[in-house]
Amino acid sequence: MTDDAQRLDSLPEEFPVFPLGGALLLPQGRLPLNIFEPRYLAMVEDALGEGRYFGMVQPDKRLLPGENGPGLFRTGCLGRISSFEETDDGRYLITLTGVIRFTIAEEIEARRGYRRVRAGLAGFAADLRGGDEALPFPRQLLLDALARYFAAASVEANWEAIGEMSDPALVTSLCMACPFTNEEKQALLEARDLTRRAEALRALLEIDSFDGGPGNGKIPKAS
Repeated sequence: MTDDAQRLDSLPEEFPVFPLGGALLLPQGRLPLNIFEPRYLAMVEDALGEGRYFGMVQPDKRLLPGENGPGLFRTGCLGRISSFEETDDGRYLITLTGVIRFTIAEEIEARRGYRRVRAGLAGFAADLRGGDEALPFPRQLLLDALARYFAAASVEANWEAIGEMSDPALVTSLCMACPFTNEEKQALLEARDLTRRAEALRALLEIDSFDGGPGNGKIPKAS
């Protein structure tokens, strides 16, 4: 059995999902979350006792709501709680680290108010290998596009921290942190690999820099 297969076997195929528009989790990415709704407090409590896993997925505005809430995009990302803190007012401050993308096969019975799915992971086994791919273009082209994007958005960048990031970490961090639209974030999530994601990210940065600023809603082809 390969290492990928062994790791896949250790991951759940049924798990809670947190539907949250605009929140993108990617494999190896770290997403801070402030949990305060009772159903999601319950979800985190249950996840802590069952391997610490739950999935992030975005609502899909094109779909009609169902009995459990808004329709969901079929592709999300399974994460594992890597840090946890309880506040004095009963909130949970957690960090969710991305593990592997998934495709929702079906929604299953909710538990304590939060939604759960049965999902397929095998199609994304490459996510488990970590990011060691090179950019499909010189790194400076991405940095130049990022500088124009930040200038258009009047954002001060920490270039020292950016310079210390590996190429895969930089792409992942930018995809998650930049205020792209939900549809743009979904396109980045569904990009086949780092190469396609980097190309889509660079295109989005360029488009937003020269055509109305961040979040203009134009989505480059990502796969």
